[in-house]
Amino acid sequence: MENASKPFFLLSFIPAVAYWLLETYFSLEVALIGGILLGLLEMGLEKKFTGHVHTLSKLNVALIVILGGISLVAKEGVFFKLQPTLTGLSLASFLLFKKFRNQSLMVEMLRDMKQKQPLPDEAYKVLEWHMCVFLIVFAAFMAHVAINETTATWLFWKTGGFYIAFGGFMVIEMIFMQWFMRRFKK
Repeated sequence: MENASKPFFLLSFIPAVAYWLLETYFSLEVALIGGILLGLLEMGLEKKFTGHVHTLSKLNVALIVILGGISLVAKEGVFFKLQPTLTGLSLASFLLFKKFRNQSLMVEMLRDMKQKQPLPDEAYKVLEWHMCVFLIVFAAFMAHVAINETTATWLFWKTGGFYIAFGGFMVIEMIFMQWFMRRFKK
């Protein structure tokens, strides 16, 4: 199996799963230090297996280290668990920044990768608006989970729950895009 087809996104689960396990069996400090160290390990493994570290991975690890440090000082794990909230808000903010400059991140990425653009620019712009809404709503939801729910619940929504929610969003978005494209062609 070549590297491009391997599920390296699973590496991003390492710090969260480690934090949950360590928090369950050890002190908060041990859990935070373990989460921070494994966040750094995650970035090293991504570099080793893929040959580079994605910008989003760098952002996530930076948030893990910063929020983990704040949690250590405050002796409160909620700051560490706010990482998915801040990542979602950062991505939504970046998409909004591109939108206000009348640019499309998806169109730029397709052109940079020299890929054929299957949809018109307008469709990508609409999709990006919807994605901003999804990311902001999910970030707010993750803030609620981080503050009010157990670490086990947080772990579910940070890992598999996100993919389930995003999959549901994409099914709805594909249905919407079918309608939008029929309307757009008229």
